[in-house]
Amino acid sequence: MFRFLAVLVFLGWGFAALAADPNLVEELRRGGYVLYLRHTSTDFSKNDAKMTSYEDCASQRNLTDKGRDEARAVGGHIKRLGIPIGKVYASPFCRAVETAMLAFGKAEKTQEVRGGPVQSDDPKRYDPLRKLLSTPPAPGANNVVSSHGNPYFAVFGAPYLAEGEIAVIRPGRIDTGNARFESIARIRLDDWEALAP
Repeated sequence: MFRFLAVLVFLGWGFAALAADPNLVEELRRGGYVLYLRHTSTDFSKNDAKMTSYEDCASQRNLTDKGRDEARAVGGHIKRLGIPIGKVYASPFCRAVETAMLAFGKAEKTQEVRGGPVQSDDPKRYDPLRKLLSTPPAPGANNVVSSHGNPYFAVFGAPYLAEGEIAVIRPGRIDTGNARFESIARIRLDDWEALAP
């Protein structure tokens, strides 16, 4: 049943149904997954065009107060459900780092998960992200990628992740240079309440 629902979710159907499935929580409690989190709500009246560095938060599109509350809530739900978190990788943009810090209390900035165009002139643009998604976390833990909508869309295609939405990725292995992984579920901000401990 879990596999069947996972296929429906991957095709874009039944997201809430899977989020309410206790098997998902049980799987995440055992660890072994990568949680790809698109940063929480931001102020779309701003953009990154005038930023001088990743540390120049004043010139970037940042989290709103609502987004900060959402990030804390995601972290609270993950703690409530007993989902173990290992490494937390973050795009160096301030909104992704702040989301990770508020939700998980840590963030390792890395270019591997940095945002960028959905379509790039470089066909290998997202290969470092693919490698990260295919790498299993330490036993008994789940890794987190706090990033943006475009990298996820570039790797997995439609539908686009909403702000604050998590995609649950099952890592595989790197075989003959090819990264192997699959997106098995997506959890929207509104789905967390339905996930029982």
